[in-house]
Amino acid sequence: MLELEEALQRVLSAVRPLDAEEVSIHEAAGRVTADSPVSPVNLPLFDNSAMDGYAVRAADLTRANPDHPVALRLDGKIAAGEVFQGTVEAGACVRLFTGSPLPNGANAVVAQEDTRPEASRPDQVWFLDTVKPWDNVRLQGEDVRNGAKIAEAGCRLTPGQVALLAAVGISKIKAARRPRVALLATGSELIENDQPLSPGKIYESNRLMLAALMKRACAIPKIFPLVPDTMEATQAALETALAECDAVVTSGGVSVGEYDFVKAAFEKLGGELAFWKISIKPGKPFAFGHAKGKFLFGLPGNPVSALVAFLLLVRPALARMQAATETHLPKSTGRLTEALANRGDRRHFMRVVVDDAGRVASAGMQASHHLSSLARSNGLVEVPPRTTLPAGAAVTVLRWDR
Repeated sequence: MLELEEALQRVLSAVRPLDAEEVSIHEAAGRVTADSPVSPVNLPLFDNSAMDGYAVRAADLTRANPDHPVALRLDGKIAAGEVFQGTVEAGACVRLFTGSPLPNGANAVVAQEDTRPEASRPDQVWFLDTVKPWDNVRLQGEDVRNGAKIAEAGCRLTPGQVALLAAVGISKIKAARRPRVALLATGSELIENDQPLSPGKIYESNRLMLAALMKRACAIPKIFPLVPDTMEATQAALETALAECDAVVTSGGVSVGEYDFVKAAFEKLGGELAFWKISIKPGKPFAFGHAKGKFLFGLPGNPVSALVAFLLLVRPALARMQAATETHLPKSTGRLTEALANRGDRRHFMRVVVDDAGRVASAGMQASHHLSSLARSNGLVEVPPRTTLPAGAAVTVLRWDR
């Protein structure tokens, strides 16, 4: 039985990034960059005004104050998107607005609030305060310089980074292809949730949960029909899934029961299992293998076990397939509002609820089949074997909801 770290290392060592493809900037959020894009322009593109006001020569206003305002001749107006064709001469000013290009000859902008129009002279403006050179001016290239690196290879693009790429005129990026992942749920007791229940049957829910988590990881899930507990059905489903997708995630059928066929069926198809038991709770029966460049991730059938195993082992692999340098779950810190006790001999990843103030509490019953506590939770806290973490203890929370 492997420790989690060794199992994860084996998974990440086996998985390789998929081929890169060109992606429109409109679809780039969440994608992982395959190279390091650089800016083809300066940002700002040109010197421009940081506010509504007037472009001036700072030297003209060295003595301006509310008691002794200075009058300047108004030579024109520049709306955002327009360019002033002349030059601001000594003793003159030009009306402009936020984002307006700074006209030639001007070296500062005076805020509209620090001026007063002359009712009898519409071509004249009174200035009530001094200004320093380059005050209220956004200088060309002060944000991003032409040729500067915008993102590192292996970076998962945030909305802010997409905005920056668009602002410098980049319309496409190179990103590793999103993995297509088959989702199989095995079990003759399972039925689809739009079908009538009959004695001994239960509604299947793991595929929907896992598909949602895959989408958050920027993978493309493909939900396959339910698989009954026979070798023939399991082998046929795996064969189809491996042919159509980059990886297969199964739910159920990986333990040692009489009707657990996933591992054997995979080997019959020429697959090689790397390992199948992890020293964690929940999620101990986890199978990982590969066949002709495709991968099998066999999750337990209990919903909580499936969630935990997916987050700790499958999600990092999906990130690696996309060439991401960061493969682990995001973390936050907080303090327990109640004790968390693990009396067993395996590390227990307990479901918790953490609020905006960093208060961390158990989500409820920690049994691996309890969906209500799973639905309430938004994080996991690791509790070592035979350990009690007391109320008030500082803990690290593994998050999957952000």
